[in-house]
Amino acid sequence: MHWTLVRSQRPSGERAPVRVAIPATGRWRALNGPGTKVPSHTHGHAQTYAIDLIHHPREEGPHEFRWLWPLSRRPRHYPAFGSPILSPGDGVVVATADGRRDHLSRTSLPGFAYLLAEGFVRSLGWRHHLWGNYVVIELDPGVYAAFAHLRRGSLRVAVGDRVGAGQALAECGNSGNTSEPHLHFQLMDGPDSEVARGLPFEWRYVDDERAEHTGVPKDGTYFTPPRLLDGDVSAPLW
Repeated sequence: MHWTLVRSQRPSGERAPVRVAIPATGRWRALNGPGTKVPSHTHGHAQTYAIDLIHHPREEGPHEFRWLWPLSRRPRHYPAFGSPILSPGDGVVVATADGRRDHLSRTSLPGFAYLLAEGFVRSLGWRHHLWGNYVVIELDPGVYAAFAHLRRGSLRVAVGDRVGAGQALAECGNSGNTSEPHLHFQLMDGPDSEVARGLPFEWRYVDDERAEHTGVPKDGTYFTPPRLLDGDVSAPLW
């Protein structure tokens, strides 16, 4: 039954990517994104073109995976935790969830094994079991942006609020199905991830060699929004 439901959410036909702004500031690393493979995650929960973003300031290196010890770390030890998450365009908030705890990381071999089993169980439940705390915004008719794994108690918007491009929505957290604090971002054609289909997107970004691109960065790419090169953080560039 689970396989049938996932298959039913496979996008039909080709669609041009929707241009949005990067929903964060600073230097981030792309993982599990459509720039490398499609589906990037799974068709279930409209995650066909979803991407995971991990915050890596230049002065901060990534925490290495450990085979045994430490088994886990507290979320506050990761630079992504507490980073502001921004709206990628003008829109209206149509769904939110808060109150899910920010759990310990799963960055050891025993922790990762637990994550695999935990993730399968979470995928069978409601979206808050998978996404943790989240925000869904309607950007245009038939275009909805979803932000998952947000920090508990950090939401700055509520259902019905109108938001502008670059407006702070919440903070990055470690709630839901996560190995470490990061942002899960996706576009979909409806507000309910259990029946919607994923939509492709693109944004402008600058890699560590200061080359500017339009598209989706490949997995492992470090990038920043273009506006940071000019010191202008007032509004995102499309």
